Amino acid sequence: MVYNSKYYALINRRDGYLLRKVIQYLDPQPTDKILEIGCGRGFFTKKIQSLSRLTIGIDINPEAIAKGVTANLKVMDTTKLDFPSEFFDKIYSCHTIEHIPDLDRFFRETERVLKPGGRLLLVYPWELIRGMGAIGASLIIFKHPFCCRKIHLHKLNPKKIQAIAANYQFRHIESHFSFFTTLQYFTILEKIESGSSVVD
Repeated sequence: MVYNSKYYALINRRDGYLLRKVIQYLDPQPTDKILEIGCGRGFFTKKIQSLSRLTIGIDINPEAIAKGVTANLKVMDTTKLDFPSEFFDKIYSCHTIEHIPDLDRFFRETERVLKPGGRLLLVYPWELIRGMGAIGASLIIFKHPFCCRKIHLHKLNPKKIQAIAANYQFRHIESHFSFFTTLQYFTILEKIESGSSVVD
């Protein structure tokens, strides 16, 4: 996606509520290694770094990272993570997964770099029709509402997320719907030990 400062400003309006939810679900500790996937300029990463200084943010957009507001931001494709296996204690991604073309590779890589017992928090939009939640962003980026499906590549819900995650070493912990600030889902997954039974 082309870098657009107005688009990132739109996304950043949700930070206060999302910050509270990330803290609630992941309970960041000072010694935790935490990864934010889809960090943009790193405004949210910076806030989590105040709780866990080992937090790293990644984004595929080099222009966003170049304009980053904090340290430990990297240009990186989430389907090709340049981190050792079992490196992170916790991973979160807010309104990014719907933009990723290959969700299987996303889950394969997050499973690989997450420690057993570690948690993965995914926040993604509720949409009646795919792209509905990206109309505003489409107007900002493309100057046209009908390009919204170029932004949201998937229409997701907790059942779809669980179905994909079940192919990997993830256990579903909790999912819920929220209408605060925007219509969205929260799904929390936990990586289990290899060979363990995945039970919802």
